Amino acid sequence: MIYAINKGYQVHPDAFVFLKSLDCDVEKIVKTIVDAKNKFKKKSPILIDDIKSVISRDLNRTDEPVITNTNTESNGESYKIIFDPTYKINSEDKKDFFKLFDSRYKKTLKILSIRSESRQIRKIKYIKDLRNKSRFSSLANESERGKLVDSVFVAGLIMFKRNRKNDVELVIDDTTGSIPVVCKTRELINEASTLVLDQMLMLEISPSKRNSNDFVIKDIIFPDIPEHVSSKSGRESYVAFISDLHVGSKYFMEKEFNDFLAWLSSDDDFVRKIKFICIAGDIVDGIGIYPNQDRELIDINVNSQMSYAAALLEKIPKRMHVFLIPGNHDPGRRALPQSALTNLRDFQQLENFSIIGNPSLVELNKVKLLMFHGQSLDDVIATVPGLSYSKPVEAMKILLRSRHLSPIYGNRTPIAPESEDMLVIDDVPDVFHAGHVHTTQVGRYKGTLIVNSGAWQKQTKFQQTMGITPTPGICILVNLATLQSFKKDFNY
Repeated sequence: MIYAINKGYQVHPDAFVFLKSLDCDVEKIVKTIVDAKNKFKKKSPILIDDIKSVISRDLNRTDEPVITNTNTESNGESYKIIFDPTYKINSEDKKDFFKLFDSRYKKTLKILSIRSESRQIRKIKYIKDLRNKSRFSSLANESERGKLVDSVFVAGLIMFKRNRKNDVELVIDDTTGSIPVVCKTRELINEASTLVLDQMLMLEISPSKRNSNDFVIKDIIFPDIPEHVSSKSGRESYVAFISDLHVGSKYFMEKEFNDFLAWLSSDDDFVRKIKFICIAGDIVDGIGIYPNQDRELIDINVNSQMSYAAALLEKIPKRMHVFLIPGNHDPGRRALPQSALTNLRDFQQLENFSIIGNPSLVELNKVKLLMFHGQSLDDVIATVPGLSYSKPVEAMKILLRSRHLSPIYGNRTPIAPESEDMLVIDDVPDVFHAGHVHTTQVGRYKGTLIVNSGAWQKQTKFQQTMGITPTPGICILVNLATLQSFKKDFNY
């Protein structure tokens, strides 16, 4: 304890009691936590979750301290926190945006490298040099001139996109430069309509027969998730998905939410099978999130909103383990990724909760679950033709296809200049859970179950102006043994 205090860290009282109960090298645990917090420049108090993370982390991932937390409940249910950005957040200045996009390029290129075509990827500078040489027979031998007759593969981020009358123009950027390319066939034009700026692609391109300066796209290859058979639990157990409570709003459906909490505490035989609850952010309505929001609040103090929310969530039975991530309405930074709400005393006292960052990857009884609040769905829906707030699953498919949770930079969703892009979807999830758009919907994509868990807030005037018609008061339940889902409606 003295080591932590000397380094300027406070130890939460509950964490202090927990440390005293341990029969192991407590000083080593404290030093590991402090070193990790120093590394990521976090001066937050030492919590029980920090201690559990050190005790139970995967020994094969010692380069990422205080991230993986494995726990087995007394009833045999198990969970693991595979990724939580909280201790890795370390953005400093705008210079890190170069590092961010360099990280995005390299991490997504690694995903693309699984494809057999990736062995044929050439850097943009190489392609341009070949093209320039091929224009002048005196400067190029026959083999060099022939290299651009057939197709070549290139991988890069989309820096520019323009829909024209008979084609779509893209500009692709890699670490060596950028190159304009054109989609001309109807099939590829339709494919290009789903593309968003700043996402990573692999393209098969060839020189235009009409103009040697132009390159025509022959194929578009996404990082995408593969077709796969999802992992499942060995026995029947359920997870309940909710999000977007918006406590503090006069539109918060408190009666319906209390009915949900009462149901969780009932003697219903089915309810006893619910072992986990996932809450995908926007616990409170916050303040100053959108124009004239104060007119729609019954509580204009975000701290008291959080205290009231914690008091409600405390009613969840202790036999259920809860995973909670923040959203854009919750206190803390709004830029992605967001750290956990661990600095709030009321939430620290919720003993059956794992308070983690946005996004986070957890494992419940061997089922991998990606939790994301879903802020970027606004940008995707606004950008891709045919998408709407009434069908969020289609927008979530775009994110899986891009292997990125917020591919578009510079629109409505703020992204922090981290040196590592933690929004790349490295691991293929069995379940992808988001909220934000207040519309309940479930779907599947290439073996992954997609869940958008709606909200517990009636339609606000601001949502009316945004064209959002919510489907609130619904809990989505998923059987971890089969990944079959159904809805429980409390808005009756």
